[in-house]
Amino acid sequence: MERELAGELRATLAAARAWLREALEEGLESYEPTAVDARPALANESRAAPAARADAPASGAPPAVRPAVRAPAPAAGVEPMLPIAPATAWGARPTLEQVRAAIGECTRCRLAEGRSRIVFGDGAPDAALMFIGEGPGEQEDRQGLPFVGRAGELLTQMIEKGLRVPRSAVYICNIVKCRPPNNRVPLADEVAACRPFLDGQIAAVQPKVIVALGKPATSLLLGRDVAISRVRGIWQEYDGIPVMPTFHPAFLLRQYTPENRRLVWEDLKAALARVRELGGRLPELDGDAPRRGA
Repeated sequence: MERELAGELRATLAAARAWLREALEEGLESYEPTAVDARPALANESRAAPAARADAPASGAPPAVRPAVRAPAPAAGVEPMLPIAPATAWGARPTLEQVRAAIGECTRCRLAEGRSRIVFGDGAPDAALMFIGEGPGEQEDRQGLPFVGRAGELLTQMIEKGLRVPRSAVYICNIVKCRPPNNRVPLADEVAACRPFLDGQIAAVQPKVIVALGKPATSLLLGRDVAISRVRGIWQEYDGIPVMPTFHPAFLLRQYTPENRRLVWEDLKAALARVRELGGRLPELDGDAPRRGA
């Protein structure tokens, strides 16, 4: 019996170390425990009631949002840590304005209680390259724009100084549109509530390539829980769109090593090359590019 308990304890500790390693990769700043019994129920409620069905504007609205086929099951031996929200189909191609109007002054999940602003998205409405992150931080919540804090400054540098592409020429958004408390990882029901609007943004922009920044965005797009360190730099696909998973800028700020910078730089170069291979166009910067807020 003692040997069996020791084996279970070692397995539990190994799982905890793996979770902590992945959390550190995402730049986790805090963790708020949630009742174990509540998570599955909340996730199931979110799946049973797609968020955008009752909020489309009366005029000029796209066809009603309808649930699409559920996300694919995890690969053998891989169990998701949290339920992954199913994708949502928008029917006819919406505009970003229609997607934003469908959100309204959203109160679909608990994140609405602590937000200052809804952080929808930023960039070209027909961008060939799209960046998807996790959620707004403090500065994003204040300004109503994604990636304008320290991580955003780094992302802007990577786009403008690295790729030599104006930030305004790409499209940037997050999987949730309101700031989670203390920048914690969004919970399953929060992600499910926002999922229709992320899918709407992708449907509106129709990018040639998506760069998924960090574990939550990558897991959502792939439909299964993944370790970003294992899939980073490996081409994936979402609804026919090539997806390049890479580290979140917040992780780079914490682990700003030459090796990590090199890996992300290679990922971004590969994404830009794929955009051009697929016939996408991105303007090139001449000289030093002005940064947001400068």
